[in-house]
Amino acid sequence: MFENLSERLERSFKILKGEGKITEINVAETMRDVRRALLDADVNYKVAKQFTDTVKAKALGQNVLTSVKPKEQMVKIVHDELAELMGGDAAKFNISGSPAIVLMSGLQGSGKTTFSGKLARKFKSEQGKRPLLVACDVYRPAAIDQLKVVGEQIEVPVYTEPGEMDPVKIALNGVAHAKANHYDLVVVDTAGRLAVDEKMMQEMEALKAALNPQEILFVVDAMTGQDAVNTAKAFNDRLDFNGVVLTKLDGDTRGGAALSIRTVVNKPIKFVGRGEKMDAIDVFHPSRMADRILGMGDIVTLVEKAQAEFDEKQARELERKIARNKFDFNDFMDQIKRIEKMGSLKDIASMIPGLGKAIKDVEIKDDAFKSIKAIISSMTEEERSNPDIIKGSRRQRIARGSGTDLTEVNKLLKQFDEMRKMMRAASGMKNPAQMMKAARQMQQMRAMGGMRRR
Repeated sequence: MFENLSERLERSFKILKGEGKITEINVAETMRDVRRALLDADVNYKVAKQFTDTVKAKALGQNVLTSVKPKEQMVKIVHDELAELMGGDAAKFNISGSPAIVLMSGLQGSGKTTFSGKLARKFKSEQGKRPLLVACDVYRPAAIDQLKVVGEQIEVPVYTEPGEMDPVKIALNGVAHAKANHYDLVVVDTAGRLAVDEKMMQEMEALKAALNPQEILFVVDAMTGQDAVNTAKAFNDRLDFNGVVLTKLDGDTRGGAALSIRTVVNKPIKFVGRGEKMDAIDVFHPSRMADRILGMGDIVTLVEKAQAEFDEKQARELERKIARNKFDFNDFMDQIKRIEKMGSLKDIASMIPGLGKAIKDVEIKDDAFKSIKAIISSMTEEERSNPDIIKGSRRQRIARGSGTDLTEVNKLLKQFDEMRKMMRAASGMKNPAQMMKAARQMQQMRAMGGMRRR
């Protein structure tokens, strides 16, 4: 995401490389280039101009004029202003009702139905909520069936009223059903509509008045750029919604919607969607997004994702196994599955400072571990628990069973053995160099599965 903008901003900052200090001349040149970069990213013109004017004014402050590292200072100023432009702090999400009601709105095809499921799953898994999905899209063919499929995927019930064509009535009955059955979160999926469709907008206003929801979310496809911002403004003028959801952000290489929408609509971005998987939802953190735009990674989000997948008790047990050199292929398979649950491998890698730029032209398949998992799955339970017994004939059988060749099996076993030794050494030492070597070993194993230059 934001790939094009990140590259353009990096080129803009090169204007200051080697300069002894920031001057009106070089900062003006840099800001002209930054403004062009923002406009190319489909950022609203007024927003781009206001942003660069603010950065220029701060860059010409007395403390900065004497800076010995003007490029670094400019990056810091731009970072802070990008974060402020996108809202400053992460916006709060109100689910305090009994039940809490979330009303979804947006254009057709923006991803409302899928995101409704993602939202329900998030609060079910992270906060122990009992969510109920309510199907109020009575116009689009198969819309209710789609929501039912989503509900089955995340194991959340879906309230429907076959044959009923009044969305307000369905929504009210859905809330009543939630109260009677002790559901504490109701997510109401509605039909997609155009802001110019007066009848549909009146229906949305009627839903808001009837439900009095804690949150009204406007869901928009990030890749529509400035059109997304204009649509959000038109909806907000009628609904006065609480926040924005940007879907398909993983496919948005420009970033115009994320950078413009807060200023133009004066409503925060609350969540972002990053793919089709039901766990591909993140709270929007402006400062972290600014980090990623400027190639600084997003280590905080990476740590949060890891904490969500790695249980502390299991981690201690794993540490003991590593110390006793008992780490086996069962443990390795378990760690692979946990890593895959964290999301796209390239997205995870891009959160590591400095790595995002390094892998820009590297294709990392989401099934990068496919061949490794196939090899491990072809092992017997005894072989997975005791890797040292995997010799000649066993290796040949594993290669045949996994659809790989003997060379791949031998390579995996060799790298696994070296990694296991390094992990054991690292568990008893705090030498960063050794830990980095172990990390590189893991990277080599992953490369075996599916990393290649475009």
